[in-house]
Amino acid sequence: MPASTRHHRALAVFVHCLGILAAVPALPAAAPEAAAAPRPAAVTPPPAVPRPAAGTPSPSPSPSPTVPPPAAGTPRPAAPTPTTGPTAVGPPVPVAARVTSAEPTPPSAPPAVATPTRAVVPAPPPPVTVAVAPESSPAPRYRIHVRNVGNSPVDTTVRQELPSGSSATAISAGGRSSRSGGSTAEVTWRLRLPAHSSTTLGTALTATAPGQPLTAPACAFTSDGSRPYDCATATWQAAAAAPAAKATEGPPWRRYPVLLAGLGILLLISAVVARVWRRRRGGRVTAAALADGSAEGGRGTIYPRPATPSPSRRRRTPPVWLLVGAAVVVLAGVIGTAGWTATRQVSSIDTQKQPTSGAWRGTGVAGPMGVPLRESAFEFTVYRMTCGAAGSAATAPGASAPPPGARSCQATVGVRNLTGSEQPWHGQLQRAYLPGNRWVSTDESATRAANLGRDVFANPVAAGSRVVLPLVFTVDGRDPPRQLELRSGVFSAGVRVQMP
Repeated sequence: MPASTRHHRALAVFVHCLGILAAVPALPAAAPEAAAAPRPAAVTPPPAVPRPAAGTPSPSPSPSPTVPPPAAGTPRPAAPTPTTGPTAVGPPVPVAARVTSAEPTPPSAPPAVATPTRAVVPAPPPPVTVAVAPESSPAPRYRIHVRNVGNSPVDTTVRQELPSGSSATAISAGGRSSRSGGSTAEVTWRLRLPAHSSTTLGTALTATAPGQPLTAPACAFTSDGSRPYDCATATWQAAAAAPAAKATEGPPWRRYPVLLAGLGILLLISAVVARVWRRRRGGRVTAAALADGSAEGGRGTIYPRPATPSPSRRRRTPPVWLLVGAAVVVLAGVIGTAGWTATRQVSSIDTQKQPTSGAWRGTGVAGPMGVPLRESAFEFTVYRMTCGAAGSAATAPGASAPPPGARSCQATVGVRNLTGSEQPWHGQLQRAYLPGNRWVSTDESATRAANLGRDVFANPVAAGSRVVLPLVFTVDGRDPPRQLELRSGVFSAGVRVQMP
């Protein structure tokens, strides 16, 4: 009822505010659990059946679809609130069900803490191991021990590289001598090793020179001879090697230290003689002065005579010949010492050793194939190098096509990590040098294919571990690589392996 006076209006406003304040706490609060829970799909009510007109037979009632009861733990929809008054009945409106995924809510951003790196797991041991040992004999002889450490039989191909210029004179049963592509002669065996068995192979070679050591590495490959299992190497030494001849030294008067010592002694003797001569001359002058004073009076006096000014004498200087001689001696000594030092340093330089570009850490090491060569972090050993015919370079999936006439050269390399931590290495740092001082890096796509799709440069080499793997180089021309340069890092001196 509207109020007609001012106090009635104020009372009405006050009552309405009290009603609003009383209704606010009664509002339902949105619980976080209920908000996070998925809502059930809305059930679409069945369509209304039209009521038949008068006089029309009613159709038989069709069975209503059975609605399955809600699963346990699923909140039931709230019952509709009855409303008073007429309600307009219209066609059913389909309600889209909002289906929420059952995936958990993504976690918040992790704290700013460095993710710990996982330790590199060393490669599993190969099923076939190889060991090579030389024999103590006048001619080069080797024993090759091949062992199957697996639980199943293995078919393997064993190859032994022969040194350049030598040939096999005796081979154990089953072996044959042949010549590999782009390399020297080799001896090959095809074996089938039962589980946990071993066999011993033997070879005898011709010596290239009396008393010269010979290195002959051996490797065990898969049955097709493409992937190495394990490799080993050994160097045969002559039983009675002749001692190296001693370098004879020149006569004493031609040795720079002896000459310098003689000059020093001569200068010392000259200084002593000059000092003794000056002292004796000074004593003679004093004796002559005393003799002149006693001759004047005839007898001596008790009191000394007053000092009389003595005539000024010119200070004697060393003769010119003595100064010139001393300067010549000193100059000769300096020139002789410098010449002797430079001669020793130049004679210690190895003119056959080639410098390594970018060798900032360590010293570059060079050696033949089959000899372990150590650099700053790795020990490299090249056991074998084979090259295919011209045009044999295959195109790996996703790689650019090689130039026409290119061929693939595969090197079997052993890598041992000598440090106490894992060491990465990169394919672009491994090079093969061709005639004309040209070089190519490792063909990484072909190397991955030769290692059964495994990228050998993706993971670092574990501490103290050793791996034997093939490296593929795509070269052009007919000549094989003359030298391989292998290194562990950009600033490492690396090693250079001379190809036969």
